[in-house]
Amino acid sequence: MATITEAYVDSLAPNAGAIKNGRDLVKKNSFPQLHETEDGVLLFGECAGSGKEPYRCSVDFVNEANPVFRCTCPSRQFPCKHTLGLLYARALGKTFARADIPQDIVEKRDKAEKREEKKKEAAAVPPEEASKVKRKVNKSALAKKIAVQLDGLATLEKLVLQLTQSGLGSVDKKTLQMVEEQAKQLGNHYIPGAQAGLREFVMTMQTEGDKEAVYTAAMEQLVILRALTKKGKSYLEQRAAQPEMPMDTETTLEEQLGHAWQLAELQEYGRVESDAELLQLAFTSYTDQARGEFADTGWWVDLRNGAIRVTRHLRPFRAARALREEDTFQAVVKATELFVYPGELGARVRWETATFRETEESDYGRVKSVAAASFPEVIKQVKNVIKNPLADKKPVMLVAFQSIERIGDSFILRDALGKQLPLTDFAENGRPTTPLISLLGDEERKDQAGLVMFRHDPGDNRLGVQLLSIVTDSRIVRLLY
Repeated sequence: MATITEAYVDSLAPNAGAIKNGRDLVKKNSFPQLHETEDGVLLFGECAGSGKEPYRCSVDFVNEANPVFRCTCPSRQFPCKHTLGLLYARALGKTFARADIPQDIVEKRDKAEKREEKKKEAAAVPPEEASKVKRKVNKSALAKKIAVQLDGLATLEKLVLQLTQSGLGSVDKKTLQMVEEQAKQLGNHYIPGAQAGLREFVMTMQTEGDKEAVYTAAMEQLVILRALTKKGKSYLEQRAAQPEMPMDTETTLEEQLGHAWQLAELQEYGRVESDAELLQLAFTSYTDQARGEFADTGWWVDLRNGAIRVTRHLRPFRAARALREEDTFQAVVKATELFVYPGELGARVRWETATFRETEESDYGRVKSVAAASFPEVIKQVKNVIKNPLADKKPVMLVAFQSIERIGDSFILRDALGKQLPLTDFAENGRPTTPLISLLGDEERKDQAGLVMFRHDPGDNRLGVQLLSIVTDSRIVRLLY
């Protein structure tokens, strides 16, 4: 069994409140009984609760990459504070007495093993037979859904054209109410991505401040919606004519229309990589009002090939309390299966099971070795991506820099050939990072790697660059975390 550290337990908690509550149980000595099996794979015990009977809780590491949490408490939070407290007790050095595995857990393990056997039997089906089953399409249902989607896109297209022709200066409160109502109606057309885009336009137009900046941002949103309706209609019409046509796995079009990719679909389309090792370089959480959800976003480097990957944990407002809140992660993630979502730079990834190991100095050296050395080449790559209206407008890249220098009131990154990347801050990232640069030492400012985010400013037609983190030979300096 892997070493249980406080950081590891923190990473399992659904939110900060669960971390505090779990730790408090240990501080209050709420565990009169703490046990572990001879092999150390199962931790179990009793925790005093508000009733007469204590809660019986356990954490089973029979599958180290996917521990099983069990507790008799009525909490809907997972893992609950009692199982977290059990792990904190181990991490903090509390004594666990040796004991035999409880009979109820033996029975639950047996049932779990039978389920796994059935999964293995299903996996043993020849790929050609399995793919036939997966690709079977209910043509009638698909045709009906596409017809409704196309109807919604046609409505959206007319609205975008109307707003563009009349001019943003003529958009008043009454017009925005009409657009907002139209956005609600799009919820019936299976295109939540387009619906969120229209809501974002409304919120942009309601923003107080410099009108020119507001209009520029709003017009950019209309351009995106126009491109989405045009490409979306063309793609859906092709799928309607050819129901067996594979889904688009090269771009984010399906996701922008609102499709939620299932792991089985990604596996079917071959978007699964084996034995990946990922190291997180930066992390942030933000609120997406247009979609009604919180987004916990991490940027990772794949230690095998240097690719930048993104994790995005989405928590709808309505269910936020019941879902685990992600946080900055320090260890190296070892994922047996890495599911890669469609996309270009910085593809989104996900894993179901993983183990962890402590970061080593060789990992930092590996990160620095794969950083892009030429700023002009990086800029060319970024521009080739963002010229697509539906592409990620804030791609993240790993670059090698020779120095961080101050010029007047600003900072720049300079590469080995003397080329520069002027640094700035993006308000939507939540907090500035450039003020932190002055706190860095000489070591961090010279011959290191930097994780940077690009953003195209349509107002002055320039690329902005924000520094998210710095990777040295011995550590990661996180400016955004």
